[in-house]
Amino acid sequence: MSENIDLYFDKNYGKLYEKADCGTQEIFVYEDDNGKITNQFLKREIKERIDGKVYFDLITPYGYGGPIIENLLKDKDKLLQNYEKDFSNYCLQNNIVSEFVRFHPIIKNYEDFEKMYNAKYMRKTLATNLEKYEDPVLSEFSKSCRKEIRRVLASGVEYRVTEKPESLEEFKRIYYLNMERKNASEYYFFDDEYFNNIIKFYKDNLLFVEAIYENKTIATGLYFVYNGIIHVHLSGTDTEFLNLSPAYILKYGTALWGKEHGYKLIHYGGGLSNSEEDSLYCFKRKFAKNTDFDFYIGKKIWNQEIYDKLCELKQIDKSEEFFPAYRKV
Repeated sequence: MSENIDLYFDKNYGKLYEKADCGTQEIFVYEDDNGKITNQFLKREIKERIDGKVYFDLITPYGYGGPIIENLLKDKDKLLQNYEKDFSNYCLQNNIVSEFVRFHPIIKNYEDFEKMYNAKYMRKTLATNLEKYEDPVLSEFSKSCRKEIRRVLASGVEYRVTEKPESLEEFKRIYYLNMERKNASEYYFFDDEYFNNIIKFYKDNLLFVEAIYENKTIATGLYFVYNGIIHVHLSGTDTEFLNLSPAYILKYGTALWGKEHGYKLIHYGGGLSNSEEDSLYCFKRKFAKNTDFDFYIGKKIWNQEIYDKLCELKQIDKSEEFFPAYRKV
């Protein structure tokens, strides 16, 4: 699989989430005279059996991804048709019922697969454009945000950026405090194995940013840097120091570092919901006055007969918005 499109298409990325999503990473590759398409996904076993058979469904690993045209040589429409036929056969042979895709908002692979996956617009994702603006803080950060940054800096909060960190212990300490404060779901309490794998596969692509007050780390951010893009991954603030608003300094420090080191973009993702009033979305928008992207999802049923039977078995309406419907309960 191509190593340089973006982090989410890297051959090792899905391995990070096998345990959390109870699935196995697979990469499907289709190639003919027209070009090449790859699709990285997690294959999850479905608990329910139909006529004694084990079935599976597919999801995009945490974040974004989905099928992507890696190389187009001739006829795009023909390439897509042939991919769909070949992948459909693959799904049939491997007892795969459905696939849920979170397309990459920056790469825009939803444009090529819109019809095949019935792609649906969900919300905006936000970013600071470091390449376009000479001073991204002035151009992308809101006026009130810049004022808050000055206030926090004046209070004595500083920042430190560490490339290729040897350890994530300090990050985990703050991160877990943050998840406990927010009563986050169990999914987000990533275990030691997860963080060890991040170091194993992506140490050279890691950026660790700290907000420091009186020689104590009070907020941390963990970022992936890949092919010109800084991806905000996980972050947290020590509960005792929330009044100092150190999260602003994490964003500020990352923007200065990214601009200095020639990065194009800091991508923050979106909110927790599709609403533009979403509190997380509104916070991220403070650092992204002018830059956003369209986030699409895709839903595909590869075996309608088994999909319907699973819904019947679970007594779930198969037209349910939740997808796949049979996983709702």
